[in-house]
Amino acid sequence: MADIIEMPKLSDTMTVGTLIKWLKKEGDVVTSGDLLAEVETDKATMELECFFEGTLVKIFVEEGVEVELGAPLCAVGEPGEKVEAPAAPAKPAEAPAETASEPAAAPTPAAPPPPPAAVPPPPAASAPSEPGKRLKISPLAKKLAAEKGIDPSRIQGTGTGGRIVRADVLDAEKNGVGGGMTGSGYMTKGPIQEDKVVKVSNMRATIARRLVESKTQLPHFYVDMEVDAGPLMALRAQINEGLKDEGIKLSVNDFILKASAEALRKVPAVNCSWEGNQVRHHSRAHVSFAVAIDDGLITPVIFDAHLKSVFDIGPEVKTLAKAAKAMKLQPNQFTGGTFCVSNMGMMGVNSFKAIINPPNAAILAVGTTVEKPVVVNGNITIGQRMILTLSCDHRVVDGAIGAQFLGELRGLIEKPALLLV
Repeated sequence: MADIIEMPKLSDTMTVGTLIKWLKKEGDVVTSGDLLAEVETDKATMELECFFEGTLVKIFVEEGVEVELGAPLCAVGEPGEKVEAPAAPAKPAEAPAETASEPAAAPTPAAPPPPPAAVPPPPAASAPSEPGKRLKISPLAKKLAAEKGIDPSRIQGTGTGGRIVRADVLDAEKNGVGGGMTGSGYMTKGPIQEDKVVKVSNMRATIARRLVESKTQLPHFYVDMEVDAGPLMALRAQINEGLKDEGIKLSVNDFILKASAEALRKVPAVNCSWEGNQVRHHSRAHVSFAVAIDDGLITPVIFDAHLKSVFDIGPEVKTLAKAAKAMKLQPNQFTGGTFCVSNMGMMGVNSFKAIINPPNAAILAVGTTVEKPVVVNGNITIGQRMILTLSCDHRVVDGAIGAQFLGELRGLIEKPALLLV
């Protein structure tokens, strides 16, 4: 009897999966450990592994189809074995539709149309002229449109035969229709994008659900602190210059991740999770970091970051980020974090407040490094400053604890040589 392979749960938050591509076809001989297909989950594109030996006798799901957990995907059995598709998992019954015995409300009769107006209606300025159709426009209106930078093809004329006249151009200018700085290339004509409705991906749907749950169920509060990033920037530049022949290039974020792990060691009350009527204290600092990918965000984890040097963390971050962007992360690479860092400094963002990633009790938001006048020992000088913002779950972390954590983090950033010990 053939073995049925069903859609497995490939991540902790997965509820459905999309079968992206079959790697085997019907009739292929398969063994345990063979990769059968690629499946898109809410976190990444993952490979479906076979745990049976035999022949792939039947494929039940076509590529590109979204499949619920437990639904049959394919069957592995003896060559030539006939297999019928098993019944899919039962879905909750939908609410019954209104019965025909209940008469529908009679539609309200439409009011009679008003009599024709004595004056011509205002131009439907938003309706452009049909492509390829010869534009009817008076010489005066054409000249006026050019002077005002208005695209006449987006004006509907009110003159004889739909001809565009001077008054139409003036109305278009007044209503902001057809605008655009022609010739300069400063502003382009036409819509900014196509009007359409797009079904969200599994990842985007999960992100939306989890962030709404976090923001509405977790009592967030925020603590921010401005730090002197000059020493860190100087140390990083020295290391990268001195070790460039060895291919070492550390980022600011590599140092932030290491500093966060050390700050968690000093203030372990932040390295906790809320679990119903109890708080779990984590003995190890598994620091995740946010990576922006197509249509979403994922947080790979640096496990045991408190035991790793910044020279260990740097290459690991690059490897994980590359896998994340290729949608190739495995579940054990993006689950299990105890603290998260979200850095938008490379995008020029001064500061922001991040939403906590449950079950973590806090997340650190890192802004860009800005040169600004600062007072040092009573003298004004130009310094390099960075704003750190800690979002905390008030059920676990109190304000004093959050402030203490940021204080320890600031000390490490302003004396970054301590991160190399």
